[in-house]
Amino acid sequence: MTEDLVREVRIERTFEASAEDVFDAWTSEEVMRRWFHAGRDWETPSAEVDLRVGGTVRVVMRRPDGSEVGGSGEYTEVERPHRLAFTWTFDDAPSNQQMIELELSEEDGVTTVLFVNSNISNDERREAQEDGWLRCFDNLDRALAASPRTGDER
Repeated sequence: MTEDLVREVRIERTFEASAEDVFDAWTSEEVMRRWFHAGRDWETPSAEVDLRVGGTVRVVMRRPDGSEVGGSGEYTEVERPHRLAFTWTFDDAPSNQQMIELELSEEDGVTTVLFVNSNISNDERREAQEDGWLRCFDNLDRALAASPRTGDER
């Protein structure tokens, strides 16, 4: 009996922010530059968004040593503020087109995000991406807490 190997990252995370604010954090170039990087000491010098089905997204992250990690994709679903899906391909693995899907649900000003990154080419990359996404989500939490819409930083 053979078992299909599913290489994906699934993260469920809750944020003290509205679904609109969380959706904006995933789709606003300015806000993405504040959090879309795989380490607290990394930065995101470039984020480009054409938010429409068929539009593109591109992010370049910079490590502390100056080396860069880039990725890009195409939006396949844009249902503000509840669902966002796009293909995702890292520059260092152009043949591995992945999929990223986000479901957002809000209750009493608190938003839960179900994030799924699927079609990852191998176990080593899956593990590295899980670590990177968890750090991105930590950065996102800090960015949302510091948002002018929500007042002072927690």
